Amino acid sequence: MNRLCRLFGFALLLISGSLPADQSAVEGRWLTQDRDGWIRITLVGGTLEGSIAGAPPGSPSEREFDEFNPDPALRGRRLDGLTIMTGFEYAGDGRWRNGTVYDPNSGKTYKCTVTLLDADTLKIRGYIGVSLFGRSETWTRDDPDPDSN
Repeated sequence: MNRLCRLFGFALLLISGSLPADQSAVEGRWLTQDRDGWIRITLVGGTLEGSIAGAPPGSPSEREFDEFNPDPALRGRRLDGLTIMTGFEYAGDGRWRNGTVYDPNSGKTYKCTVTLLDADTLKIRGYIGVSLFGRSETWTRDDPDPDSN
């Protein structure tokens, strides 16, 4: 019986030890579906955040400021480095929920979920009210140096 308890405890340690690695698998630089911007995703205090990390050379994203923001006082903010994803809680199995995403192309903020489909594919679903009324995008990992996270 004692041996069984130790084996069970060891198995729990292995499982719980793998959780942080599972959560951090989402960290990195991601290329948006339309390929006009990079988003840097990081874990901050147990929640997921994403900020604009520039645009690939030759992409159509040439705007420098947050000119479509509904708050006139924020329209002078630089887009590069702007946090656009906040508040995501880990739900297990590579899924994040209860976050919001700000779309600098429209100035609107949406409820959002994030799902890591595989090591290099991320599904972003923004919606109003319920997820049924939303839109999904697929982002691809685009780390220049995977060890730089």
